[in-house]
Amino acid sequence: MNAQKFVAKGIYSTVVGIISSILLAAIKAIAGILGNSYALIADAIESFSDVVTSLIVLVGLKIATKPADQDHPYGHGKAEPLAAIVVSLALMAAAIIISVQSIYEIITPHHAPAPFTLLVLVIVVIVKESLFRFVFKVGESIESTVIKTDAWHHRSDAITSSFAFVGISVALIGGEGYEMADDWAALCASGIIIYNAYKLAAIGLKEVMDTAPPHNIQESVKKLASSVEGVLSLDKCLVRKMGLDFFVDLHVIVDGKVSVYEGHEIAHKVKDKIKSEFPRITDVLVHIEPDDNLDFK
Repeated sequence: MNAQKFVAKGIYSTVVGIISSILLAAIKAIAGILGNSYALIADAIESFSDVVTSLIVLVGLKIATKPADQDHPYGHGKAEPLAAIVVSLALMAAAIIISVQSIYEIITPHHAPAPFTLLVLVIVVIVKESLFRFVFKVGESIESTVIKTDAWHHRSDAITSSFAFVGISVALIGGEGYEMADDWAALCASGIIIYNAYKLAAIGLKEVMDTAPPHNIQESVKKLASSVEGVLSLDKCLVRKMGLDFFVDLHVIVDGKVSVYEGHEIAHKVKDKIKSEFPRITDVLVHIEPDDNLDFK
């Protein structure tokens, strides 16, 4: 139920982003064509790519929350970071397209952009940066890699729009000979987008490779397990993230003289306490070890 609630938040933020991206992309494309600004047209392309990647995010979230089955006993959580990787690659592709077209525009003589395009860009930057903060906050709250990646699409849009604003301003102030300034701005922005896409793809890859989550989660799990009556100490504590959920593998040391039944009860208490404190932890595998025979592990 918790996973479904988190997914609902993620889907809501993604849908808001999709609707906003469609409206802004249309406005930028029209303003770019009428105002003779390739930086704005490139910005519109980036916004349209946001729509496609946000749809990928929705699909990834839906698959990630599907229940475990015979072929996927640990669930479908890996779909979430995989979707993040796909989104990052799509972001890279859009940036490469923009950079190639920017170079073409730089070497092709054309008129300077119209002044009204600056107002459009100011609106776009404000809206897209606000969207980034909103979506990223949702991604942080539900610890979703793909939602945070989707948020960066909005910031990338804000970055390209900021560069376009500077480029068009230079073209208008500089006059003749500075017409390609907004094209250089689009080229510089594409470089920043590629860099951010690379960082986001790296995060998704780490999660697919079961890289350990933030250290504070492991420390909290250890503290809770150690506080359970009958637990003398811990030998191992492994935590991994699977989509929106976490899985824990614990080696708990107890008095070697307790019965199998008592050891089993201690293990259940450890598991129940951890899961009650961390609803995002789906399962806790507890291995009981005797304190007087640590060679047998």
